[in-house]
Amino acid sequence: MSSEHQKKAVAIRYNPDIYDAPTITAKGAGAVAERIMERAREHGVPVQKDKSLVEVLAALDLNTQIPPELYQVVAEILAMVYKMEKKTEGSI
Repeated sequence: MSSEHQKKAVAIRYNPDIYDAPTITAKGAGAVAERIMERAREHGVPVQKDKSLVEVLAALDLNTQIPPELYQVVAEILAMVYKMEKKTEGSI
């Protein structure tokens, strides 16, 4: 399979006590991407599929905070994740 058709994944973490912005914590393609997504599922971390965003985030170095241009789109994803977590907590 060509590299442009391989599944890609990027993991971000946001801890406002440590960083000013979400930070790239893992990224990869193919088997590495599968492992990132598997680990997310194992730990109950929601997976958001956005091919364009993954391409942009994958170009950043590990442990790099996302640039201000991406704040809005990443904030929307994080808001969705927080809403999902609240729904899950409420159903337990």
